[in-house]
Amino acid sequence: MLANRQTECGNIGRRDFLGGAVGALAAIAAGGCATMTGPGATSTREATAMFAYVGCYTTRQRHARGEGINVYRVDPASGQWTHVQLVGDLVNPSWLTLDRQQRFLYSGHGDGEHATAFAIDKPTGQLKLLNQQSTGGKNGVRVAVDPTSHFLVVGNYASGTVAVLPINREGSLAPLSHLVTLTGNPGPHRVEQASSHPHDVPFDRTGRFIVVPDKGLDKVFVYTLDTASGTLVANDPPAVTTRPGAGPRHVDFHPGQPYAYVINELDSTITTYRFDPMQGQLKPLQVIPTLPPSFTGNNTTSEIAVAPSGRFVYGSNRGHDSIVIFAVDEASGALAPVGWEPTQGKTPRFFALDPSGTFLYVANQDSDTIVCFRVDQATGKLLPTGHVVKTGSPSSIVFLYWAA
Repeated sequence: MLANRQTECGNIGRRDFLGGAVGALAAIAAGGCATMTGPGATSTREATAMFAYVGCYTTRQRHARGEGINVYRVDPASGQWTHVQLVGDLVNPSWLTLDRQQRFLYSGHGDGEHATAFAIDKPTGQLKLLNQQSTGGKNGVRVAVDPTSHFLVVGNYASGTVAVLPINREGSLAPLSHLVTLTGNPGPHRVEQASSHPHDVPFDRTGRFIVVPDKGLDKVFVYTLDTASGTLVANDPPAVTTRPGAGPRHVDFHPGQPYAYVINELDSTITTYRFDPMQGQLKPLQVIPTLPPSFTGNNTTSEIAVAPSGRFVYGSNRGHDSIVIFAVDEASGALAPVGWEPTQGKTPRFFALDPSGTFLYVANQDSDTIVCFRVDQATGKLLPTGHVVKTGSPSSIVFLYWAA
């Protein structure tokens, strides 16, 4: 099942943007090849070992071209990107996450009914299959590990449930400890909102609360996790209601202020909430479109991310095929549009900022590319670097690095 494969990396434009340790780390997030040269390059002794893990869609039903989870290594001295492993025989490993200590990798599976656990070999970055467990539902679109690394939380999109699976000491998954069914009235969209569709399950910055945007019910639920019993406890109040037909999809949190930002898939908007980190309550403050006023075509949104500085919020438009850039007013949390950057590909399902906020990487699912942009720290705007990585149907990228 764990097939090793060596690949050669082609040349990448504007390599100078990827000099030094930050550039190498940014290249990992892109899931592709990079070259690190010049005075910014770190020595072998000073550098870190860096690995990238790329998830994708694989099935014909998804019109996908992915092969499984790919593992890459970046040489800290030269920046050479080497493919070290393909974990095949996986159906739609579409969402990946790491435990908090970066020892294990977990995968949710689009259209599947299970989650998969892998151990990470520290020297090589390679994955070893530990086990799979039923999630008690179908289409696990998002998975998250709690701050103690003792539980995996899974959002089952197709069945409208949120599952909790205990994590054993060696990283494997134990059988379900809890399964919650989300309830409420479906939204007005006859196709996309026929029932509950939880689409995200992240913990807030404090690790106390799980925020669950439900695309089907036009609600954003909030839970706490009882780590003694492995059960979810509904917050008080249990949810906040969005505009009818909004279709809340994903959420991210401001790093230093009490704001949460939810991107709404169906009406192409972002809602700013004041988020009480003590009570877990959400209070809507603003709703703003993700599209320019002149755009009249079809569009759905997908990913959202707050810059590490907290100064900017980014969202992806599928249809307009762009990343929208917003500036954040720290006094109020309100967003103001800065601009829209074309993703140079089709259907930007996923994007990520590197830890420093220097680079943003867009995974264009339907054009099989990951495109790298440099972030202007003063304006938040995005500058194409010329770095484009080809990979089948990308949908999730996570990266880690070990001290050498």
